[in-house]
Amino acid sequence: MTPHTPSPVSFKQALQFWFRLGCISFGGPAGQIALMHEELVVRRRWISEKRYLHALHYCMLLPGPEAQQLATYIGWLMHGTRGGIAAGALFVLPSLVLLMVLSWAYTAWGNHPWAQALLWGLKPAVTALVLHAAHRMAQRTLKARWLWVLASLSLLGMLWGLPFPLIILGSAGVGYFMSRTHPEQRTPPSANVSSFAAAVPVNAATPNLAAETAAWLNDHSPQQPHTHFSPHRLWRALALGVGLWALSLGLIALLFGAGHTLTQMGGFFTQAALLTFGGAYAVLPFVTQAAVVQYGWLTAAQMMDGLALGETTPGPLIMVVAFVGFLGGHSQALLGYPLLGGIVAACVVTWFTFLPSFVFILAGGPLVESTRHMPSLTGPLQGITAAVIGVIVHLAGVFARQTWLPGGWHMLPDLSALLLTLLATWALVKKGYAVVRVLAACVVLGLLRYALL
Repeated sequence: MTPHTPSPVSFKQALQFWFRLGCISFGGPAGQIALMHEELVVRRRWISEKRYLHALHYCMLLPGPEAQQLATYIGWLMHGTRGGIAAGALFVLPSLVLLMVLSWAYTAWGNHPWAQALLWGLKPAVTALVLHAAHRMAQRTLKARWLWVLASLSLLGMLWGLPFPLIILGSAGVGYFMSRTHPEQRTPPSANVSSFAAAVPVNAATPNLAAETAAWLNDHSPQQPHTHFSPHRLWRALALGVGLWALSLGLIALLFGAGHTLTQMGGFFTQAALLTFGGAYAVLPFVTQAAVVQYGWLTAAQMMDGLALGETTPGPLIMVVAFVGFLGGHSQALLGYPLLGGIVAACVVTWFTFLPSFVFILAGGPLVESTRHMPSLTGPLQGITAAVIGVIVHLAGVFARQTWLPGGWHMLPDLSALLLTLLATWALVKKGYAVVRVLAACVVLGLLRYALL
């Protein structure tokens, strides 16, 4: 690193970087956040450590995929509205295209014996990944007894069938109450953010003084005009975002009817987008219950296969909703053609899932920038995160039942799948192997099992 301040970044340079990031952003939210830190803060010095962590902290407070929102925020910070839209869209588009191709291949060859063998190997890995996510979150967030109690109550609530939004709202209320009555147990905001970024073996939590003083956008850079807060700009952005949502959903309802599958998908995934506190693993139980039980767009086994495919693609893990939409549209042959119906449904689902994220960042960005030197409340975030851990453990149980008891409770368990789940969990939690490495090993073992047996 050199001490001089980097030159201003052109919009073309930023576009090239965001497209490359969208193609290589494997590893889930922690890996994606650490990768952006390495590229933007350490290597390119486009943004300082403090401003990066400030943006990450507020993205964690919002519903929606943290990594995609962080990319949108930084893109907006550098080049205004067009920069935010380009960064957020390019973070998602490669994953959407790849998932639609994989979904089509799944519908065409998913029942082939070799494909079944591949998916058999992926399912234990997916269960292990969910357990690993719960373990990692518990290690960095459950620092007080009341957080452990809240996580346990959240798990019991899911087992009792309590609505997911009720659990989230109740946990936020408990977190706010505890932060007011027991301020000594509150974790500093920077610790929350840094521990999240340091969940992978990249030193994203240690401030780099050279990067702090030599970054293009640092804590002392002149504030650009588009980052100034004004109530008029806030309401204009909110009106535009809500108007786009209402116009798109209204057009779908007008063309196909209020009870049509595409209309139901638009409404449901808007609701899901507003409840994704804590990342994709937190909202997947909510999506699984509705997509499988309420609407019947796909089966529980297909949902698990979709998560397995989503883990192998770049981009945010919540992109598994594109698989849900594709299978729902394909199975019902929407628009008269299964393939066309699948593609349209996947695009509709993606639009309504990510539109709120763009609205939150582009409308609230100036307000967030105005609070850079103000302390923020972290109690509700702590409560939500603790509850999310219980929800994730419940999701792991659902996936484990699908993996270990594929024939139901009345059939003998699949002991080989159970053993592979334990091995994958050990590799992720104890040995710290990369996700891609564990997925590849499980796929190879699944194919070998089919070839030998």
